[in-house]
Amino acid sequence: MIRQTLHDGWQLSATAGPVPAHVAGRTVSATVPGSAHLDLLAAGLIPDPYLDRAEEELVWAHRTDWRYDLVFETEPAAPDERVDLVFDGLDTVATVELDGAVLGSTANMHRGYRFDVRAALGSGSREHRLTVSFRSALEYAEEVERRLGRRDHVYPHPFNMVRKMACSFGWDWGPDLQTAGIWKPVRLERWHTARLATVRPLVTVDADGTGRVEVHVDVERSDPAGGAGLELAATVAGRVERVAVPAGETSATVTVTVPDARLWWPVGHGEQPLYDLAVTLTAAGDGEPLDVHECRVGFRTVTVDTTPDEIGTPFTIVVNGEPIFAKGANWIPDDHFLTRVTRERVERRVDQAVGAHMNLLRVWGGGIYETEDFYDVCDERGVLVWQDFPFACASYPEEEPLWSEVEAEARENVARLTPHPSLALWNGANENMWGFRDWGWPDQLRGRTWGLRYYTELLPSIVAELDPTRFYSANSPYNPDMPVDGVHPNDERHGTRHEWEVWNRVDYTHYRDHVPRFCSEFGFQAPPTWATLTRWIHDEPLTPTSPAFLLHQKAEEGNEKLDRGMAPHLPAPRTFEDWHWATQLNQARAVAFGIEHFRSWWPRTAGAVVWQLNDCWPVTSWAAVDGDERPKPLWYGLRHAYAPRLLTVQPRDGRPVLIAVNDHDEPWRCELRLERQTFSGAVLRSVKLSLDVPARSVERVEPAPSLVGPENAHEEMLVATAQDVRTVHLFAEDRDLAYDPEPLEAEAVAVEGGYRVDVTASSFARDVAVLADRVAPDAVVDEMLVPMLAGETRSFTVRTAADIDPAALTDPLVLRSANSLSARVVRS
Repeated sequence: MIRQTLHDGWQLSATAGPVPAHVAGRTVSATVPGSAHLDLLAAGLIPDPYLDRAEEELVWAHRTDWRYDLVFETEPAAPDERVDLVFDGLDTVATVELDGAVLGSTANMHRGYRFDVRAALGSGSREHRLTVSFRSALEYAEEVERRLGRRDHVYPHPFNMVRKMACSFGWDWGPDLQTAGIWKPVRLERWHTARLATVRPLVTVDADGTGRVEVHVDVERSDPAGGAGLELAATVAGRVERVAVPAGETSATVTVTVPDARLWWPVGHGEQPLYDLAVTLTAAGDGEPLDVHECRVGFRTVTVDTTPDEIGTPFTIVVNGEPIFAKGANWIPDDHFLTRVTRERVERRVDQAVGAHMNLLRVWGGGIYETEDFYDVCDERGVLVWQDFPFACASYPEEEPLWSEVEAEARENVARLTPHPSLALWNGANENMWGFRDWGWPDQLRGRTWGLRYYTELLPSIVAELDPTRFYSANSPYNPDMPVDGVHPNDERHGTRHEWEVWNRVDYTHYRDHVPRFCSEFGFQAPPTWATLTRWIHDEPLTPTSPAFLLHQKAEEGNEKLDRGMAPHLPAPRTFEDWHWATQLNQARAVAFGIEHFRSWWPRTAGAVVWQLNDCWPVTSWAAVDGDERPKPLWYGLRHAYAPRLLTVQPRDGRPVLIAVNDHDEPWRCELRLERQTFSGAVLRSVKLSLDVPARSVERVEPAPSLVGPENAHEEMLVATAQDVRTVHLFAEDRDLAYDPEPLEAEAVAVEGGYRVDVTASSFARDVAVLADRVAPDAVVDEMLVPMLAGETRSFTVRTAADIDPAALTDPLVLRSANSLSARVVRS
């Protein structure tokens, strides 16, 4: 197999549509893989699409057609040689021509395409012209909609009529910048006799600990009539197995066993050993490889326990026989312009997930099947992957041309992802069964198809055929035993649940109204960090309602919900800087509140997957990490709430109790100290107890009434400490507490790699934070949202390459706490 990449020398031009005069007629250099927007940006023809209100200036691109041209040289095909032109991904509605002859057309971003170009290359000239012409995906989708009939969907564009990343068309956190381009590699492949068309390793572990790699291979032969005999060899851990592929056969299976295989575990549960797998195809009796496939595998078993119990239907991920509490987040494309997401960027993002004690990422259905880099990194870090098929928040036609496209993409991607031990389960769609039940779709559909057969017939059958080692769920939320007209898909007693009454309608304390079996979506909004916000938005003055700020707030009534969400808890902000800090603080509080509630109910509740880890551009959103990769306060809140050992005060039977959560393999045995204190540090009541929490368990501790019955709720708190784990429980909301608004004294000094900020509290200070990015864009603090008791000193380390005045890190807009939002309140 000889591969010739075709990435250099492409030219881009607009060919139709409402193209501005300064772009019309221009030809610019194109980067492949890439997209038209990025090429125009590199040529200086458009502003950065993320800047201020540039998104509005680029609406013309929605209905523009594009042409990519490449002149390249290659040798003609030898008499016994097959030459394929291979596109790993085209975005999206394209026609491919070689030397003016049409090779084929495409209408699916989620799959690859292969064209036999032996005859097209001819036997003469070595120079050829390759052209890829892209139609407007929006206009194509509108045509399909007119032909098949409208199906309900969120947001204005009919993204459900074309197999393209749904959030390309805008979402309640994403821009409406509809990409087009050659978004994955393109190459010529020269081969003879046969090639490995698909390599599908199914990895299991026998009861005696023997690892088993069952490699299913599809072979394509250059001679469709059958050709010669072949041999297939698979190598794992130094063990080689071979099998003959008789003449005319196009598939084979070879199994390699590895005794005493080291098990792959999710992070926090064990190590992540990976084994190299090499699959080699040769002609029978000839040792020269025709084709080689290399990947890594990991030995583990994974399933989801949905065995009905006295409550309903659980949804518990089980790895190597061990039930796992899923501590996770939803994952969206990490940049709207997908080709800018490098492996290094994926590593940084997944490391942030692991740094916040997460063990699962859910690849959400409005995005893409992620890149090999993503799954490789999750394999290495021990992060479980829940993979949605790309369907979200819409009713999808089951007629052609969509049915065949869905089948093709599903087959390709299920087979592609089988090697990855991180991949835990497949999910049919996001919220579509819920949408059919509650969002008025039946009235609009009037009997037309809406996607049900995808989720209950096509996709589960493909998973069962190609990857029977993994669990399939029809939707999220979903009751695994639910007929469409049966128990509500979002019923807390069954399967997965999405909790969106919080944020949309009710206060975050209402998370406690429900005890789901697995909460796969919930969250709260806040703006990006200050450095990200001010890099991309330049309104004067900058306010929550200034024009560019509002363009970067995509949620319906988003700002109103931010203010409504703060009102029961925090004092009304006096300035935009206060509003920015208060909304970020409230986001962290709200999400941590939900996570602590869910974790306190383990094993009844077996997962908390927050919406969302990341952003695809600079925006006010639910993300913990903003579009410039900076952690928001929420990220620190997640790290606290997902910590392996957690103390949290929760209501049980009408009274507050202390819940101790131990997500370690060892028991948690230590002294537990409970104190009712005043903000000034006076200890009013103190008790010492023995804490003993078994491994991977939750224990309930009943505090004495004198510890949870304050004399003055506005100036007292319960402090619970076990080793280095602490929780502070307050008896009223911040807006009603008698905080000292200026309880902190601080000094910052230079240290290797940055600065140390030494902070001392003269009175209780809640959620102490150093907002270091306000001082230097690259500055990141090691900890945030720390409760400090009266008399305590805490050091915060800020990492930055910038040379700054250390005193800037103690400025009142940088060194913050919940107290700093309050005027002094005195109550009797």
